[in-house]
Amino acid sequence: MVIVLNDPELPALWREFSAGNLERTVAVALREDGAADDVTTQAMCDAGRVRTARIVARQAAVCAGLGLLEGFLAQDERLSGSRADGAADGVRVDAGATLMHLRGPLTSILPNERALLNLLGIAMATATLTAAHVAAVAGTSVKVCDTRKTIPGLRWLQKYAVRCGGGCLHRMGLDDAMLVKDNHIAGLSPVEYAARIHDGVLKVRRAGTALRFVCAEADTMEQFQALLALPAGVVDIALLDNFSVDSLAEAVRLRVGQHSPLLLEASGGVRLDTIAAIARTGVDRISVGALTHSAGFLDVALDMDD
Repeated sequence: MVIVLNDPELPALWREFSAGNLERTVAVALREDGAADDVTTQAMCDAGRVRTARIVARQAAVCAGLGLLEGFLAQDERLSGSRADGAADGVRVDAGATLMHLRGPLTSILPNERALLNLLGIAMATATLTAAHVAAVAGTSVKVCDTRKTIPGLRWLQKYAVRCGGGCLHRMGLDDAMLVKDNHIAGLSPVEYAARIHDGVLKVRRAGTALRFVCAEADTMEQFQALLALPAGVVDIALLDNFSVDSLAEAVRLRVGQHSPLLLEASGGVRLDTIAAIARTGVDRISVGALTHSAGFLDVALDMDD
């Protein structure tokens, strides 16, 4: 195992994100699967015989969501388990690596199997894909960020997994940051657009609303230049949506020329094979919806020890 992300904040972040979410997520997954009425296991397996099993990664991966195990153990007193030695969130493992150990009767192990593997597979796929994008921009100072394009009900888990893969978190939802997008200001000229943003931001701040950041989307160079002309501190981040690599580089030059503190974030259709060129333009951040909406499912499995 090779540690790819030694982030000391991960344990605290897991506690923060899983609080109030882990129990609910596990309960929904088990109820959806009909785990309490697993007719096959109840008919075929001896409830009195204790067995042991391992959760195994079938492919190389970055670990994320290993704390899910505690959520499953908490709902069945007959089931016990632990993480394998060396397995931890943010650690890269080889194919065949053991992630967890389980112990209990099959009537406890098997009804939990698929729900646990499903959630773990989603989390580890997200972390692994994120790590690949982070590796692609190595040598630059750019931050790879996620988006809100997440699986409904699992945003907390996927965003945690992004951090496990070395990515940075954008806003969690609509209430913790301000992001002005094209549909908010449709039909306005660049000058009107900038004025509307200026007034809207002041309105929110006068109300005392706590914001992690204020971000405004620019679809054209004219809109970006209008944002750049705003007083410093009104907008923290300019979201350059679907800009070409040349346009991104030009935006960076304009920002530098005006000595503006405005952060530049590239977005829109970013792929693993294009992110390096985007990073070399000098933007500060790149948001990648694919980290969560196209992560897929990492192959993890349960193997019986005997």
